[in-house]
Amino acid sequence: MRRGLASEHVTGRPAPAVLPPSLRPRLVLIAALAALIVVALGVLYAGHGRPGTVDRWIVSPTADSVRPPWRRAALAMDFLGEPAGAAMLVGAIVTGCLLLRRPRAAVFVVAGLGVAVGTATLLKSLVGRTIHGDGNLSYPSGHTAFATALALVMALFVTGRFGLGRTAGTLLVLAAALVAGAAMGWAEVALGAHYPTDALGGWCTALAVIPPTAWLVDRMVDAGRREHR
Repeated sequence: MRRGLASEHVTGRPAPAVLPPSLRPRLVLIAALAALIVVALGVLYAGHGRPGTVDRWIVSPTADSVRPPWRRAALAMDFLGEPAGAAMLVGAIVTGCLLLRRPRAAVFVVAGLGVAVGTATLLKSLVGRTIHGDGNLSYPSGHTAFATALALVMALFVTGRFGLGRTAGTLLVLAAALVAGAAMGWAEVALGAHYPTDALGGWCTALAVIPPTAWLVDRMVDAGRREHR
């Protein structure tokens, strides 16, 4: 795998970094701010089993709030965050990366999504916030973290592949994260699976972990390339 990554190219040139250099300063700042929000919300709602003030102001998350046809849309979104749906999405995207001869991007897809979901799962145990009973840990939303991370990974890939500038690339990354996070967060809250602040925590979790994961993948691949020169 290392040799394959070290020789990654299409026309004799190294493949673009998964974290475009032009976006690094801004995304590092965004990641730091997102991490602060994740921690702040985690401390605020640690051990709670009821909606907070903000949650009650947005919607009551203790009962389904949508009916057909919107309920079917929410269930479809939810499925994409379940193991079967997520595996289908990741498999398709990784296959696409490999067909485009971008193994570095394929590694980033797996690593980025794995870190995002793993971090959300760990935080759930640490924070201990629940919904609908003690056995249902809710903060942050893993589904929202997954959807946001997936959108971030794809937006970074597009930015690097088409050489988008700093402004265009940043706007694309943030817009993709906002749309995906909002869609999945809406579905989870509408189905009564999470509080709105859980969805916000999941969104910020992805924003916090994807940029450093991308940087780490680039460092590892570049180090492997230097070893094989």
